[in-house]
Amino acid sequence: MADLTTIDILINLVLALITFSLGITLTRHDFSVLLLNPKSMGIGLLSQLVLLPFAAFWIMSYSNLEPVYKVGFFIIAICPGGVSSNLLSFMMNGNVALSISMTVFNSIITLFTIPFLTNLALENYIGQEWTSIKLPFWKTFFSIFLVTVFPAGIGIFLRFKFRNIAKKVQPILRYILPVLLLLIFSVKIFADKSSGGTKLSLDEFLEMFPAGILLNVAGMLLGYIVGSLFLVNFRNRLTIIVEVGLQNTAMALLIAGILLDNHEMEKPALVYAIFSFFSTLSITWLFKFFFFRWKKWVKREKHFTEY
Repeated sequence: MADLTTIDILINLVLALITFSLGITLTRHDFSVLLLNPKSMGIGLLSQLVLLPFAAFWIMSYSNLEPVYKVGFFIIAICPGGVSSNLLSFMMNGNVALSISMTVFNSIITLFTIPFLTNLALENYIGQEWTSIKLPFWKTFFSIFLVTVFPAGIGIFLRFKFRNIAKKVQPILRYILPVLLLLIFSVKIFADKSSGGTKLSLDEFLEMFPAGILLNVAGMLLGYIVGSLFLVNFRNRLTIIVEVGLQNTAMALLIAGILLDNHEMEKPALVYAIFSFFSTLSITWLFKFFFFRWKKWVKREKHFTEY
């Protein structure tokens, strides 16, 4: 098992800072609404834990990618949502309390599902005998705690005890943190291995991009459709598609690069990290734009019908 590089540590620190910035936006009302309406949480977890892996399995079954890349994409699908999804939910005026809760709950659940599903992917796509893969439970749990629950708790505490300070810090972090995250991932993606990065060629990116964007879009569509079928309100549906669209690529790198010690399996996670934030942002914006255009059209038609 390899050790985390300096770049990996910096990524986790920035992700924790992002979660802190979300914590300072939360109120008691956010969580009380969530507890009184658990349906959205259940639909969101169903979309992430079942529908997205199913979509990945179907897409990889018809893909011509190398077997190690197929496993890499499947690992992305079985990882929990990334904390960057919490930031995007905040930016799109989604349900931030639902977003953070889904991230935390899914991260805990996948501690048990990831080893089992990863072994199935290895056997199915590579066809060799692989020893059982086991995530170090307490180390993984502690890592998740440090980048989700702990910084979010500090943010919530700061909001309730020092409300004025929280209001001043919030807009600064909202715009600075995505830039810092982009810069750090750029180093990880394009730098040489000697510098703590993983050299990814343009040809490799172009080869894997179609499968990656298809997985990204398919997951969001499935989340939106299921949310609509179960009559989840639009704000929560928007949050669910963001959670399904943005997976924790840092955890995917941990599984592929450190636990499996296979740098080729890391590359799909790097490809996904390059475009997924922007593609999820764009598609979510389109959902929101057409939804409100449709509501305005229905309201206008109803007005004309009455007269």
